[in-house]
This record gives sequence, C-alpha cells and structure tokens, in this order.
Amino acid sequence: MSENKEIILSVKDLEIQFTLRGQTLTAIRGISMDLYKGESLAIVGESGSGKSVFTKSFMGMLDKNGKVTGGEILYKGRDLAKYKTQKEWLGIRGKEIAMVFQDPMTSLNPLKTVGKQIQEAIVLHQGLKGPEAKERAIEYLKDVGIPDPERRYKQYPHEFSGGMRQRAVIATAMACNPEILICDEPTTALDVTIQAQIIELLRDMQRKYDLTIIYITHDLGVVAKVADRVAVMYAGDIIEVGTAYEVFYNAQHPYTWALLSSLPQLGIKGEPLYSIKGTPPNLFKEIKGDAYAPRNPYALNIDHEIRPPYFDVSPTHKVRSWLQDPRAPKAEPPKTIQRMLDRWKEVYTNE
Repeated sequence: MSENKEIILSVKDLEIQFTLRGQTLTAIRGISMDLYKGESLAIVGESGSGKSVFTKSFMGMLDKNGKVTGGEILYKGRDLAKYKTQKEWLGIRGKEIAMVFQDPMTSLNPLKTVGKQIQEAIVLHQGLKGPEAKERAIEYLKDVGIPDPERRYKQYPHEFSGGMRQRAVIATAMACNPEILICDEPTTALDVTIQAQIIELLRDMQRKYDLTIIYITHDLGVVAKVADRVAVMYAGDIIEVGTAYEVFYNAQHPYTWALLSSLPQLGIKGEPLYSIKGTPPNLFKEIKGDAYAPRNPYALNIDHEIRPPYFDVSPTHKVRSWLQDPRAPKAEPPKTIQRMLDRWKEVYTNE
C-alpha cells in the first residue's frame, strides 16, 4: 500500500491471552499491522490461527476469559486496547466498526421483523426517528438488493432465504454507518451462486459508502476476487502480508506456499490433493523460534531457536521467515506453486 494512503487503524505488538481451566493460552502473539482507509484487507489462515480473535479485539467482543495483555490498537487517536467497559465500547461497536458474521441467523433476532432491526440501528447510530428512520431502513433493504423492500420490511428472519438473511445482516451493519466493516466468513454458509452475489454486494457497498473492509476467510478463491491486500496468519501471528498480487504470485513464506498448494479448485485431475502435514502448535505452551518450523520442510536450524523478524520483500510486502535472510540458502517454491501460476492468473483476472 502506497505511502500516501491514510492509516485508519494501527495495531502495534498486540498480545491477547485467554485463561482456561487455570492455564493461559496466548491467542495473539505480538501482531503489528496497519489498515488503510478504503482498502479491502483479507486475513487468511487455518481454523484456530487467531483471525476472528484478532479482529474481535477491535470491537471489544472477546469472550469473558480473554483480554488484551499487551500492545496497542490505535484508532482515531484512541487506544482501543485500553478500553475496559461496555460504555466505552458502545462508541466504537457498530458506530465506527461493524461486523458481519458467517451465520446470519445468529445475528438476527427471530422475534422481531427484519425492518425493525435495521430501523433500531438507524435510530441508535444515525439519530433518525419514526417515519424517517423507517424510510431509511427500506432504503437499506433496497440497497442490498432485496426485492419489494416495503413488504420485506414487515417480515421475520425465518421468512427470508439464507442469502436474503445475509443481505439483511449487511443492511443492519450499514445502518450503523461504520467506517470499518469486518466480514467474518460472510459467504461460508451460502451456496456458491449466492456467495458470488454477496461478494459483489459487499464490493458495491464499499464503493457507495467509502468503507474499509476486513475479510476473514480460509477461502483463497474469495480472497482473489475481493482483496487489495492479504495478511496470512499462523498460530496467532501474521507471517506474510502484501498486496493480493504479491501474495498470490510471489508468496515467500513456506506456510503461504502450503496454503496455495492445498487449494481444491486448483488441484490437478488424477493427482492427490496436497495437505499440510502435522498440526498447529499448542498455544498453551511457549513457542520457541518459528511456530511453523515443525511442519516446515524448508526449516533451517535457526527456525527452531529464534523467532524470525519481518523481512521486506518490497515496500508493500513483508515476510516473517529466516529464508529471507541474505545468509539463508535459496529456497524455490514447490512445483505445484509453479504450475498453478498460470491457472491463478485465470482465476485472478477473469472472475
């Protein structure tokens, strides 16, 4: 991301811990990251890598046994990492930073009409009331592509299809008038055709409302269509971040290579799908060196001893890997990655 882009949110050395049965789990291990105004940032990684925990900390939505134990989350001159009370968070949650979850049924109240739920967000965050708020709610329903919005306004969530419910959730989030929209696996529960429609809708909303969007996903196919930048997470850390083009075409971390190699839609007929061997580390234990080292076929001796710093591949691309050290042996990405580049080009440019 270029130098003149405005930083809207800046995370510095963030650490988040959870207490479970007397033990401490370090879910986020010293992450630093800038989010730029107007961009789409995709955060990718295996389940349990910390993607949702990381972004929930921007809204004060950590579970009760979790807390920020170090670092800063800087937003508009405020350090959100210092916020402790619900009263403090009410000025941020929804109003400044809103979230769309993967299962719309958990986000909508089954006992209230969809229109009323959107209208409540408008009353709370935009200060409109009565007929004016209702009219705005119907506008949002129309905005997100729900046909016959006046009739739909009066219906309950169970009268909507899955795709329609997700559109209603997006309308509710937009009614809060946020600066940043976090989309946590927003298409996972939907079929493929509807997924594409929801992704297109989010892009339209971003343009119309000048949103900054964070996508949390494990689906790199979705990432290729929506992201300006990609951050790859592993074991509570961002191990590679760059423009989408850089991460897809010039990935440098062996974990990113492994993620790309294991994509089912880019598998080769007649060949077994690649899978990443081993399991992620136990975050209840202290991690020595590079967290990915035990699963990494390219691991150097130092990877088992010292955590790698970030190395700059370009002004917009950095990688936490000792392979980037000038003294390290040259490591070529696996042949599956080389073979995929042409096919990625097709996915990246045509969809």
